[in-house]
Amino acid sequence: MHNGEFGYGLWPLVIGNVIFIMFVLSLVYKPRTSIDWKNMGAIGAFLVALFTEMYGFPLTIYLLTSWLGKNYPVVDPFAHESGHLLAVFFESPVISLLVHPGSDIMLISAFVIIGAAWRKIHQNSDNLVTDGIYRYVRHPQYTGFIMMILAFLIQWPTIITLIMAPVLLMVYYRLAIKEEKDMVLNFEDEYREYMKQANRFFPSISLMWNDFNYRFQERS
Repeated sequence: MHNGEFGYGLWPLVIGNVIFIMFVLSLVYKPRTSIDWKNMGAIGAFLVALFTEMYGFPLTIYLLTSWLGKNYPVVDPFAHESGHLLAVFFESPVISLLVHPGSDIMLISAFVIIGAAWRKIHQNSDNLVTDGIYRYVRHPQYTGFIMMILAFLIQWPTIITLIMAPVLLMVYYRLAIKEEKDMVLNFEDEYREYMKQANRFFPSISLMWNDFNYRFQERS
């Protein structure tokens, strides 16, 4: 999209992107329970809001340009490349170079984590899983969803998604707490000990470093 063009109103791209990402997510997440489907619905609503502003109707840019007027950092705010608000307001080529590659890597990592967690938990559905990715994180699937949200916020921040993001993060936090209470009832002391080892959403750097050193010493 070149400067001087209105880079929005591309509704087929809105619909296509939402369907594609939800399809890929369904392949790696494989929702089964009502909670799984609620998670899919929540992330789906976030994606609709995101891609609507990315390709459909730029509400955030309309609001910002009306508030800032001539102080808005770019001459043509409605060209598609001007939708990268981090690059626009920081006015740095470094930001422009890092926004898409960095957020894309984060997004791919989120899908990998969700898929790895699903395989582990469904291969051992009747047992407490504490190995693989679950050695480091108690709720890796929620970690993946959180990473997806953060990646899209970095890639294309909007007012609506900035409001939705903390709400979704709170939903995942409360779901994690509920699941932990259920796991304590089912596995009692075994799960309490596991909680001391693995963090809720993000891994302990010291645990990962110790495991790395142990494996390195074994090989040497």
